[in-house]
Amino acid sequence: MAYRRARSLIAPAARIFKPIDVPNKLLTGPGPCNVPPRILAAGALPQLSHLHPDVWKIMDDITEGVKYVFQTENKWTFAMSGSGHAAMEAACLNLVEPNERVMIANCGMWGKRFTTMVQRAGGDAREIKKPLGEVFSLEDIEEGLKKHKPVLLFITQGESSSGALQPLEGVGELCHKYNCLLLVDSVASLGGTPMFMDEWGIDIMYSGSQKCLSTPPGTAPISLNERAREKVTRRKTPPISFYFDFKELANFWGFDDPPRRYHHTCPTSCFYALREGLAMVAAEGLEASWKRHEEVTAQFHKGLGELGLELFVKNKEHRLNTVTAIDLPKGLDWKVVQKYAMDTYKLEISAGLGPSSGVVGRFGFLGYNANLENVRRVLRALNEGLDVARKEAEKSKL
Repeated sequence: MAYRRARSLIAPAARIFKPIDVPNKLLTGPGPCNVPPRILAAGALPQLSHLHPDVWKIMDDITEGVKYVFQTENKWTFAMSGSGHAAMEAACLNLVEPNERVMIANCGMWGKRFTTMVQRAGGDAREIKKPLGEVFSLEDIEEGLKKHKPVLLFITQGESSSGALQPLEGVGELCHKYNCLLLVDSVASLGGTPMFMDEWGIDIMYSGSQKCLSTPPGTAPISLNERAREKVTRRKTPPISFYFDFKELANFWGFDDPPRRYHHTCPTSCFYALREGLAMVAAEGLEASWKRHEEVTAQFHKGLGELGLELFVKNKEHRLNTVTAIDLPKGLDWKVVQKYAMDTYKLEISAGLGPSSGVVGRFGFLGYNANLENVRRVLRALNEGLDVARKEAEKSKL
């Protein structure tokens, strides 16, 4: 093939010739968490084509694993190729048609984010709101359902921007009473707090791989029950996204006859890792995983109290077992604390997110990282970092 030689080639930066160097840090923010050796090893297994039966078997294993952690028997149970945001947007684009009314329970980052998605999809977004750090009662939800008459309710179980845990028992029953589907975001909670998708009447739910499943980001478990599937299959128009089309994905994941028509080139290495993450949760047992996260976070909360720090979520029953938010200490620069923890201990301490930015500091003991040794390490770094921040605050007054 003939081509005309360029006058000069743009040279790459010299650093690109060197092998990649990734520092080892302890990730104790709200996610992702560190990945255990078994799952890291899975990501390095030989690459296979996404159309090989060997990969289909791994996909079948993922379906079974997601059914277990979701506690569901739904046929359409699989994983999106993408982060939790991919599943979030896919749910919106498949379940919401133009001008359809959607009610969003907004008490933080994720309600606001879903409102934006509904609006971009042409839906009629109606919010019910609670202050950051609070949750919705069944009375709040029923009042909204009566007022707005939506086809879909979006609610977040684990609001990672505030550390709040939304009770879900009874919400599905209420939604179905008013002919409304229930969509639940469980990204920050799945595996660390009880979840019973079928028993609680949840119609569609999604999560992410990078938190309590201890898997690298890049895949997002999702499941639809028969009510949600019927809503998808009876759409008047197809979803505006082919990549996120649930009917196409159902075929690709082997739920149709004939199955396995090519849809997209899925991230097979990420699927290997997700399969192993689900297997490790199953080996530990869901109830044991929930208990471990509860006990570890309880010890962390006790330690925070001993340091004189206040939890942002005031109602003990509404605190997540996975992500903790504290009131920022007055008069101190939180960035100083974060920098000290990273520089001294290679340890991540996070700030707020979205509406909680500048309001809280956030910590996470998720999946592989949910153990008491990590709690002790974080509390030690936090205690020392706060002392440094106090000294800097005193200097600035001079």
